[in-house]
Amino acid sequence: MSYQYLTKENIQQFIKQALEEDIRDGDHSSLAAIPKGTKNTAQLIIKDEGVLAGVEMAQHIFKAVDPSLELELFKKDGEWVKRGEIGLKVHGESASILSAERLVLNCLQRMSGIATYTHNLNKLISHTSCKLLDTRKTTPNFRIAEKWAVQIGGGQNHRFGLFDMVMLKDNHNDFAGGITASVNATKAYLKEHKLDLRIEVETRNIEEVKEALAVGGVDVIMLDNMEVDEMKKAVEIIDGQCETEASGGITEDTIAAKAETGVDYISVGALTHSYKSLDMSLKAVS
Repeated sequence: MSYQYLTKENIQQFIKQALEEDIRDGDHSSLAAIPKGTKNTAQLIIKDEGVLAGVEMAQHIFKAVDPSLELELFKKDGEWVKRGEIGLKVHGESASILSAERLVLNCLQRMSGIATYTHNLNKLISHTSCKLLDTRKTTPNFRIAEKWAVQIGGGQNHRFGLFDMVMLKDNHNDFAGGITASVNATKAYLKEHKLDLRIEVETRNIEEVKEALAVGGVDVIMLDNMEVDEMKKAVEIIDGQCETEASGGITEDTIAAKAETGVDYISVGALTHSYKSLDMSLKAVS
């Protein structure tokens, strides 16, 4: 579970692409309406309740738009916020504040929604040793922000992409001719290309769990869409020989029971595709 994607270079690249999408040859609304050199202050007003996430991202965005903008931070990432509270204030060129506004809010609202949902699901399994993971079910070109938000909410990141871990899902195994063939081919591939990557194998039943154990070299066995009793049996059979991950349609109603089976991890795609954004706005200080 690596957070190596959170580099200054990756964050700046994300912001550069997002600003290019939004501004291109100029924020003509601000350039037309606001006299050049006009300075002002705006504040982030929280209009919802939850875990705040994206404050550090907002700092990077404001500075990318205009390095002369000055920020006052009243709340930090990971802090529980309530309706009516002020998250931050930004001072400087009015046009710069307006040019940064939408990207800042898009990140803060969505990241805070993800962090809040992650926090809430974590509370439901806090009585177990199970860790909550995200997935690759993310918004294209917004993954860095979404996975960062999962961290802030108390979850852990699964692989960032297809390049940093091998996950042999049902289609891989079916196309390869079964779990044994798929894993053996993978081990040969990793050796040939001198790659040190963890191998995870998806299983759909007890027979596939036994096959994944027998072939050897597997770091994580995913127990996909299994009922609680079957999952308990699978965990007993695996008996610590490798790590275990529960996955597949896990909801607020089922997550605790799945965690109580003894699995090491639970992955929930809904963290990054079915959350509710936190409402907030950036308004001029009169």
